[in-house]
Amino acid sequence: MSPPRSEVQPDEAHPLATEAEEQAHLEDVVPEAAEDENQADEPVETQLLKAQETIKDYWDQMMRLRAEIENNRKRAERDIESAHKYALKNFVEDLLPVIDSMEMGQTAATADNATLESIREGTALTMSMLVQVMQKNGLEHIDPLGQIFDPERHQAISMVDVEGAKSNTVVEVMQKGFLLNERLVRPAMVVVAR
Repeated sequence: MSPPRSEVQPDEAHPLATEAEEQAHLEDVVPEAAEDENQADEPVETQLLKAQETIKDYWDQMMRLRAEIENNRKRAERDIESAHKYALKNFVEDLLPVIDSMEMGQTAATADNATLESIREGTALTMSMLVQVMQKNGLEHIDPLGQIFDPERHQAISMVDVEGAKSNTVVEVMQKGFLLNERLVRPAMVVVAR
């Protein structure tokens, strides 16, 4: 017959702990338990002073943390404001040579020895510089001639019958579209085969 559940019987694997062992274990788990017993010997005024010092220390720590959080918040606001204010700085710096080239082209076009061919050449060079700047900054053009019509990237302005063209393919691009870092900025305006 087994003992009732309310009685705990020690065995070799699980002997009952002595009171001293239980107190030592309690002190390991909850260090404040040892301090509480030691404080019982101290006068109440001393305990109160110690408690007030502890509260003051915690209050000071809390105030320092609060100030640090506020400083971090203000720093983050300044960083965001600066990022908004100067977000285009690199892009503008990249565009400056293009502007210089356009100004030189205008000056060259008004010169006495300017020819149509030199103006075309200068314009083509400036256009090439501009395209390179745009590509460097994440802009790419959409030229879907011969591709299947994609309503996500193309805007059909008309449909025509074209011999030899598959149905629903782009047969003419009226205006190129543009993506900025894989995001559509402007859809390509196209003519689609029926």
